[in-house]
Amino acid sequence: MDTIASYLDNMFASLPRTRQMLTLKEEMLATMEEKYQELKQEGKTENEAVGIVISEFGNIDELLAELNIPLPAEEAALPVVTEEEALDFMMMKKKTGLLIGLGVFMCLAGAALLVLISALVKDSLVGWELSEDAGYMVGLAAMFVLVVPAIGIFIYTGMKLEKYKYLQGDFVIASSLKGMIENRKSAFAPSYTVSLISGVCLAVLSPVAIFIASAVGDRATAYGVPVLLMFVGIAVFLFIYYGTIRESYNMLLQKEEFTKEKKEENRVIGAVASVVWPLAACIFLVSGFIYHRWDINWVIFPVTGILFGTFCGAYSILKGRGHA
Repeated sequence: MDTIASYLDNMFASLPRTRQMLTLKEEMLATMEEKYQELKQEGKTENEAVGIVISEFGNIDELLAELNIPLPAEEAALPVVTEEEALDFMMMKKKTGLLIGLGVFMCLAGAALLVLISALVKDSLVGWELSEDAGYMVGLAAMFVLVVPAIGIFIYTGMKLEKYKYLQGDFVIASSLKGMIENRKSAFAPSYTVSLISGVCLAVLSPVAIFIASAVGDRATAYGVPVLLMFVGIAVFLFIYYGTIRESYNMLLQKEEFTKEKKEENRVIGAVASVVWPLAACIFLVSGFIYHRWDINWVIFPVTGILFGTFCGAYSILKGRGHA
């Protein structure tokens, strides 16, 4: 199989690296691999099967002429991703995923600290006398101590990933390199599954802190909120860190959410998400601090998640019908 992939790499090496040529190469590889498997099932040896497959497809110029495909010299050549660039990109995505996950956790921890300090001052459980307004300001200051560095982290990671922006478009990657990335993705799959299950469990269990605090008394409800936020923060960290690593594999392989059709969907869904989730967070904090509804406002996040998931599914179905 590697021999066939290397043969195609050499065959297309002298041709323009355009989307048309890349599509043709991928189609040829799929057809040749299918033919190879048929020959193996017929009892041919590996060398015999590879030789027959290669001989049947002949010269690339003859194939282009047969398919009536002109050489697209007028198209701009696609960038070629080398093994060194791919390894650097995967390492950078892993580092930035860790930093972004930590930054988001810091933001949620800051909100938790704000709620906790305000509740402690309101219940006169701190070692010095402070008014509720003063306690709120102290909590706000503590929150900004965590949020401001998190914003710096987001800016830093964005700048670090800027050099790999070309990977968001079309590019060429060798079949042998794809195989190496596929192997890494397969080895990573169990870790990703465990992180996904753990994150979902933490997110689902997070409201339990509110229920327990409410059972103790109405005044204790506010103390359940920081615990809820910390559970959610850990869950989001797991989603971002492990999801970013998986994303780097799919991005290089141009699979799943990074196929040509999915990239447009991702841009729309990402734009909606950038508005919906911050708005949900604002509603959560306003309803808690102004209307003191910590006992029920936690439902904002699961409801938002359900509605956003419904939107994503509906949009994908509509786009799929449009392409059909």
